[in-house]
Amino acid sequence: MRKALIVILIILFIQPITRAQIVIGAEQMDRYLPLLKGRSVAIFANATSVVGNGNTHLVDTLLKKGIHIVKLFSPEHGFRGDADAGAKVGNQVDAKTGIPIISLYGAKTKPTAEDLADVDIMLYDIQDVGVRFYTYIGSLQRYMEAAIENHRPLVILDRPDPNGSYVDGPVLDTAYRSFVGMQPVPIVYGMTIGEYARMLIGEHWVHADPGFKLTIIPCRNYTHRSKYILPVKPSPNLPTMQSVYLYGSLCLFEGTDVSLGRGTTKPFQQFGNPDFPKDLYSFTPESMPGATNPPQLGKTCYGYDLSAVSIPATGLSFQWVLRAYSLSPNKDSFFLRNGRGFDRLAGGPVLRQQIRDGLSEADIRKSWEPALQQFKAIRKKYLLYAD
Repeated sequence: MRKALIVILIILFIQPITRAQIVIGAEQMDRYLPLLKGRSVAIFANATSVVGNGNTHLVDTLLKKGIHIVKLFSPEHGFRGDADAGAKVGNQVDAKTGIPIISLYGAKTKPTAEDLADVDIMLYDIQDVGVRFYTYIGSLQRYMEAAIENHRPLVILDRPDPNGSYVDGPVLDTAYRSFVGMQPVPIVYGMTIGEYARMLIGEHWVHADPGFKLTIIPCRNYTHRSKYILPVKPSPNLPTMQSVYLYGSLCLFEGTDVSLGRGTTKPFQQFGNPDFPKDLYSFTPESMPGATNPPQLGKTCYGYDLSAVSIPATGLSFQWVLRAYSLSPNKDSFFLRNGRGFDRLAGGPVLRQQIRDGLSEADIRKSWEPALQQFKAIRKKYLLYAD
């Protein structure tokens, strides 16, 4: 029996990699506008879907070029990117364009056949940050599944991974799948959205029907060693590149009683708890847009300011979680909800138990290595850009 043929088109330029300015997929319109013209288009987008150095939203640009956009889909934080983390965002109509927006975060994570009834082709353009529990790769998977199930071609406009220079952290145990970790990948997986999509299909984590057509528009002049500065913040609580670089190391605190700065001007750039020693750096979370009810609201937290810390581009800085646990006088309540939230972020219960058992960072890292090496071998097969 002949194997099913999955069509993956990667539209590349035949040119050497240079130090020239990185050109994202969305800005190479001559490569994908011919695929959209004369067709009814659905776009999965948010506030990061910008072109022209962040000055113009892609949807507005495509409309001016005569592209018929019939539907918008939005991920966590909504289409304009201002909703709280984890907040359920309902269906809306975009005030600027009048195009209906269907939220794919919350109870509904995948477009239905009814949603796609008037759609000829699907487009995906969202800036990822390369960290497993950032929900945009979960949204990508669900969007791909809908395209496959409803026999719609899919175009992915690739963008650089700002944390793409390394691979690190525990690999997810698939018994602990959730929307903050759907596949057996480490916390930092070192891949762009386009590369990750290729891996989903190639590893059969998404089961593509015969003839499914996936087109990826890669970035130009980009490698995994490139330092790419995001033109707009990827979500409300990642306002700076420092927060983007620290996100993989600090987001584990979301499963603990430690504040990581939500409700301050330095989210994901500091951490603390009201019960830590009072001679440490202090901050007080408050209600604000994007963090209306942050952890430790109104309480003075004592801890560490990391906003000016030099961050190596070679791995996670796991030391801060271990330090926070050592400082906590309430170790029985350090992990919230009996550890379930932490385990979802970590990809299983092993890391939590290692912390409780007092293992050193070196020993914890050593335990990750076998699964990390296996993942790196898988990852290598799907790269579009040099390491």
